[in-house]
Amino acid sequence: MSKILLIIGLVWPEPKSSAAGTRMLQLIDLFKKQDFDVVFASAAQESDFSFDLKSIGVATQKIKLNSSSFDEFITELKPEIVLFDRYIIEEQFGWRVHENCPNAIRILDTEDLHCLRLGRQNAVKKNMPFEISNLLNSDIAKREIASIYRCDLTLMVSEFEMEVLNSIFKIDKSLLHYLPIFYANINAEEIPNFQERKDFVFIGNFLHEPNFDAVKQIKEKIWSKISKQLPEASIYIYGAYPSQKVLQLHNEKEKFYVHGRAENADIVIKNAKVLLAPLRFGAGLKGKLLEAMIVGTPTITTNIGCEGISNNNYWNGFITDDFDDFVVKSIELYNNENLWINLQKNGFEIINNKFKMEFFEQLFSKKLNQIKSNIVTHRSQNFFGNLLIYHSNLSTKYMSKWIEEKNK
Repeated sequence: MSKILLIIGLVWPEPKSSAAGTRMLQLIDLFKKQDFDVVFASAAQESDFSFDLKSIGVATQKIKLNSSSFDEFITELKPEIVLFDRYIIEEQFGWRVHENCPNAIRILDTEDLHCLRLGRQNAVKKNMPFEISNLLNSDIAKREIASIYRCDLTLMVSEFEMEVLNSIFKIDKSLLHYLPIFYANINAEEIPNFQERKDFVFIGNFLHEPNFDAVKQIKEKIWSKISKQLPEASIYIYGAYPSQKVLQLHNEKEKFYVHGRAENADIVIKNAKVLLAPLRFGAGLKGKLLEAMIVGTPTITTNIGCEGISNNNYWNGFITDDFDDFVVKSIELYNNENLWINLQKNGFEIINNKFKMEFFEQLFSKKLNQIKSNIVTHRSQNFFGNLLIYHSNLSTKYMSKWIEEKNK
């Protein structure tokens, strides 16, 4: 009898649009290697850029929010594991999974810690310092942490965020598992050298607010100063789903080119000499920075940008939160071939030492088997999770049923 994994997605995966899409395909591959038949379900609309899941043997199912049709679907499917793509999906469907498939292992994939990202974003908008202890007063944190407790396991891409959950919210480590974005071997032969490259690049999905803010910082505080020192250089801005406020930043006289979606992100990044990422808020792992390391493009970013990857003492470029220093370091890195080559090597070493695929496959399989063979004990030790399932499932359940009746 085959083992079934049901993934309930917030959106259909778009690996060419965001790191989240790449992450989802990696998770699917991990489970398929453990002989799971994978079913991906979502209430979202598919786009022209949605990955063809059927091409990799994944069944798909369109589902509805606040509809008992999901109960019929999951009862018939009988999945061994259900994976929720972000806490919002667990809020919507967690109680239905618990009610109709109580023995299914429930896994939450956070992508990033939403309360951390939004807390930092609010602090930047209010021009206030961010204190991590303030998350204890965050309504989003209360929802997200409740979702983590209701699940048997939560997958985290960042060791820093695991520490936040453990130290600030006192979540037991048995409920968390570190599983970052990971990569196969780097093919250095296909990587252009210093002399073969030119210009600067930024790339990032513009549905993600930190990316638009970073482009604004480049436009308003960084690029004119770099361009004055490097008049021959251009900067190219790429990203899926650019709004009009993004596109209107395009200015050919300033050599500030906004192109929207990149057909091939790897090519765009590896042809650039330097990637700029002045991120002022965010969470999780920044896929653009890891991808730059893979293709040998040195980067300049902030402490937010490098979080969960490495630190100021070891980077494939420079890390600074001061934008005047950001400009100086950008020019230095662009001009100095020996420095560029040495810092490029740091990126290769970071990937090889921390983000190789083989580091995570067996550990993940071992964790799943451990939970599966001790699920009764595992759940009985999670008292707060049981408490939240009892209370919040009732409130979410009857709100959903009310919406369903209202929709009729």
